[in-house]
Amino acid sequence: MLKKQTVYKRNIVKHLYFNNELCCGDLCELTQKSIPLTTRVLSELVDENIVIETGFANSTGGRRPLMYSLKPDQMYVVAVSMDQLITKISTIGINNKTVGEVTKVYIPLANNPDALSQLTTHIYKHIESSGIAKEKIIGIGIGMPGFVDVAKGINHSFLKTKKGSTIVGEIEAVVDIPVLIDNDSSLIALAEYRFGAARGKQNAMVINMGWGVGLGMILKGELFRGYNGFAGEFSHIPLFSNNKICSCGKMGCLETETSLLMIVEKAVKALQQGKISNLKNISVDDIETASEKIMDAAINGDKFSVELLSEAGYNIGRGVAILIHLLNPELIVLSGRGSKAGKLWLTPIQQAINEHCIPKIAQDTEVEISSLGYQAELVGAAALVMENYDELDLIKNRITEVA
Repeated sequence: MLKKQTVYKRNIVKHLYFNNELCCGDLCELTQKSIPLTTRVLSELVDENIVIETGFANSTGGRRPLMYSLKPDQMYVVAVSMDQLITKISTIGINNKTVGEVTKVYIPLANNPDALSQLTTHIYKHIESSGIAKEKIIGIGIGMPGFVDVAKGINHSFLKTKKGSTIVGEIEAVVDIPVLIDNDSSLIALAEYRFGAARGKQNAMVINMGWGVGLGMILKGELFRGYNGFAGEFSHIPLFSNNKICSCGKMGCLETETSLLMIVEKAVKALQQGKISNLKNISVDDIETASEKIMDAAINGDKFSVELLSEAGYNIGRGVAILIHLLNPELIVLSGRGSKAGKLWLTPIQQAINEHCIPKIAQDTEVEISSLGYQAELVGAAALVMENYDELDLIKNRITEVA
């Protein structure tokens, strides 16, 4: 068990990570601790070369407080963002800035029994090539699609493990660094809550627009995961009678008309049938490039591409109308890969809200585009490690016991 003062030190580190720069008074208010204790702990963290003094705050009248932040080169996090096809791995400094190159690799998750070993190998190689001493890496945060059991460290949808083992256990056995995992949409919501459009909001819905249409929920100022951690399966609201089989095995789910994968498939089919468009050379065999081309074309005014996004946006808006009726959020954030299309999503989504929502319930709900975009999951994966900074010693003990 960690000593109380060590726990408090870690709380200060966490608050500085999520707020970038704070004074002693700010930290006292956030931690509900006394000024003498906070001053002493800050002094020790400065002596330990973890915290630095960054000068005095701007004058607001009276004595200007001394500001503190974390020293950039003392601790690092490895952040991993996965979708069904593409995995990105990044080393992120304690100042929440990316260090070195981001590793981007193709790891298909569906029907791939080697996905976990491939992921482990790429994480290991990324750490080896980073040039950062392993003892300075405090943890690895991984966001992934599927039914992720955070407590057990397993994914019921992808990354199957050996009998009796876990995802975190198999990766830790190779890299010897604490590993935490969570659902990708939950981590995107965490990123938006800590650093993005939902910062400071108590009730916000964050939609992960990608190969599916995920959802992360901030309720009463906390990330809501539900009873088993499976809350937020927005993609699988049954909205359509289209006889299209969803990735979940059911028919007519929201994602069958709104995901980037479906948008690419519609685009390819229409172009093959002679649809006039500036889009060229797109294929379902390279959906990442194809989806990027469609969004770029729409941004540049291609009528067909705009129509594709507008249709999908309207249908996403129908799903959003359900969320507004059920949860009455103050904010809807459009985040993830698909948020690159920006404000093109706003009009069709708002149209659907206008048509399908009771006006009194919807009138105070804002819809915004994420500023984090496709980087949100990496930011959230790093934030996951820092959220659990107090628990990392327990994970290290677990690794030692297994070894």
